[in-house]
Amino acid sequence: QVQLVESGGGLVQAGGSLRLSCAASGRSISSYEMGWFRQAPGKEREFVAAIRWNSIPTSYIDSVRGRFTISRDNDKNSVYLQMNSLKPEDTAVYYCAVRISNSGSRTNPSQYDYWGQGTQVTVSS
Repeated sequence: QVQLVESGGGLVQAGGSLRLSCAASGRSISSYEMGWFRQAPGKEREFVAAIRWNSIPTSYIDSVRGRFTISRDNDKNSVYLQMNSLKPEDTAVYYCAVRISNSGSRTNPSQYDYWGQGTQVTVSS
C-alpha cells in the first residue's frame, strides 16, 4: 500500500506560480513512475505530467508544456509539480498518482494504482 498526500494548492492570479508537492508513505516510490492529473468541475480527470523512476523521460500534456515542470526526490519519497504562468483554465483539483506496472499508457488514469486526495488550484483572471 502507498499513501499519497498532496499539498501546495491555493488561489493565485493569472500569471502567478504554485508548487505542488506529493509525499508518499507506506512504501518507497523510487522505482515507480509518478504522475500528476487534474480534474475540473464537470470534466474528466486529465493527465498533466509524468516522470519515470530515474526522472528520464518526463511527459506533459501540450497545454502545460513549457509552463509546468515535474520533478522528484526519491530520497524524500516525494514528487513535485512546479506551475508557472498559470492560466484560469488550469483551475482544477490536482492529484498525484503512482504507477506500479510499466505496461499501458502513462497518460491513462486507469494505469495508476494509488492516488492522493487532491489539492485545489484556483487561478483567477
